[in-house]
Amino acid sequence: MDMEVTAWTSLYHAMHAQEDRRPFSRATLRRIGGFAVPHRRQLVWFLLLSVVTAVLAVATPVLAGRVVNAIDKGAEVSLVVRLAALIAVIAVAEAGLGLVTRWLSASIGEGLILDLRTTVFDHVQRMPIAFFTRTRTGALVSRLNNDVIGAQRAFSDTLSGVVGNLVTLVLTLVVMIGTSWQITLIALLLLPVFVLPARRMGTRLARLERESANHNAAMTTQMTERFSAPGATLVKLFGRPAEESAEFAARARRVRDIGVRTAMAQSVFITALVLVSALALAVVYGLGGFYALRGQLDPGAVVAMALLLTRLYAPLTALASARIEVMSALVSFERVFEVLDLKPLIAERPDARRVPEGPVSVEFDGVRFAYPSADKVSLASLEEVATLDTRGGVEVLHDVSFRVEPGQMVALVGSSGAGKSTIAQLAARLYDVDGGAVRLADVDVRDLTAESARETLGMVTQDGHLFHESVRANLLLARPEASEEELWEVLRRARLSDLVSALPDGLDTIVGERGYRLSGGERQRLTIARLLLARPRVVILDEATAHLDSTSEAAVQEALGEALAGRTSVVIAHRLSTVRAADLILVIENGRVVERGTHTDLLAAGGRYEELYRTQFDQSVAEEPVH
Repeated sequence: MDMEVTAWTSLYHAMHAQEDRRPFSRATLRRIGGFAVPHRRQLVWFLLLSVVTAVLAVATPVLAGRVVNAIDKGAEVSLVVRLAALIAVIAVAEAGLGLVTRWLSASIGEGLILDLRTTVFDHVQRMPIAFFTRTRTGALVSRLNNDVIGAQRAFSDTLSGVVGNLVTLVLTLVVMIGTSWQITLIALLLLPVFVLPARRMGTRLARLERESANHNAAMTTQMTERFSAPGATLVKLFGRPAEESAEFAARARRVRDIGVRTAMAQSVFITALVLVSALALAVVYGLGGFYALRGQLDPGAVVAMALLLTRLYAPLTALASARIEVMSALVSFERVFEVLDLKPLIAERPDARRVPEGPVSVEFDGVRFAYPSADKVSLASLEEVATLDTRGGVEVLHDVSFRVEPGQMVALVGSSGAGKSTIAQLAARLYDVDGGAVRLADVDVRDLTAESARETLGMVTQDGHLFHESVRANLLLARPEASEEELWEVLRRARLSDLVSALPDGLDTIVGERGYRLSGGERQRLTIARLLLARPRVVILDEATAHLDSTSEAAVQEALGEALAGRTSVVIAHRLSTVRAADLILVIENGRVVERGTHTDLLAAGGRYEELYRTQFDQSVAEEPVH
């Protein structure tokens, strides 16, 4: 490794190692060890080969010195050839070991990334919906990308670097001191001139790099929000394009300026350090030559000392930043463990059983519920706030009881925020109740397996969410093994077969982010087709037609008729005209069931339902066009 490469290496490590003085517990180190256990065999080989490579790196300068001595003393040609051949063999061995070590490093590092990412991903999937409503998606994705990669460096880079550099340093010092302690002492005295500027310049460049990363992140956020379908629509309707462009350009110009400053600072630093290294070599050759001419040192020893000089500076410079690198990697592990330490609020019991076969009833028995507070489901760093919101834990459902018999349809109506959607989420076990019980087929949902509960209960929400994938992929989410015929059958029943067959790629047409290439009614009917494919025995509709025009609503209602036929259903409706045929209507206000009965009975009672119905009826009459 020549001095310029050494300078670049030291600068890189100084820039990317971030100081952190937080204490780390043994428990954290044990958890890190737990992730290393599956790779222990590769780690052992990796460290052994790193040691062997370090030994070979020191052997080459020593042999080069012996070649010079052999030439100077007029030794036999065969000796010089043998030494040269040995140097060549060592070079080939170093190259081969370098490739093997690199393969082991990549295997360990990528394997660790795989383990960490899958562990965090699986854990996050078990988190409650409240976690996702509070967490900033970009911050969470960063844990799966940047922090996982930062943690991986502890094994693939830092660990091997510390071991290899330590062995190289010890061997180099032993050889150099044995050759000439005077030259070695001078070389060590020059070391601070090499290392300290690297640390100082590295800190300065790290600040510039972080500032540039922040600006780039802000530009990425701006582009992500503005370039999505709803974001672009919002900007066009209410945004100020000139101001948006000016804001983006200001950040881009700052990134450009930082790039220029960084490039010049790096060039000045590298030039200075290469100059220092050249001066150090001059000292070695000068002082070594002086000793050699006086007969106190062999000429080959001078050459060996010069070659060993880089073997001394490179590991010393790397080890100077090793502690910070280790701490930086540990910080990444801690940030990953922060997510893993968030406990899912819903856990499947070891003795959980499947939902009984046959028709399924739904029962709420004295249910009480409060949404969890932020400290139970989130992290301040994931919300990108200084402190978590302390609100939460206030009961929103109070002693809610009702029963939906198999095949019945029960409608939930009431004011916005009354608790209707909360009831739907509890039925689907997106949360667990705080008191009372929710039962499917007379079995507490907490005693059921999650898989059988998902197979039994299907839900259509008002936003009709779709992934940025094909029509086929969005449907197969419900039942991956479904055949082509089954897909077209559910599309027909959802009144979508004609539309999909007319699309450019049919079932393989990409629907766009959140399904924005489809109209609202088409998106909703596609989610209904997905529900039909799942074949649930219980259906929950959470205001599935709330945001549709009358034409789209009529088409969706036809599709809903297919979805509800012969199934137990709970329907949350904003438009009361859509639930007049329900077997039972529950009026929810302030988290309580205040009225229950059929449409006719509730109108006759003259209570809250009658008030809601008359209000909607008067509005619909007022909105009728005048001819």
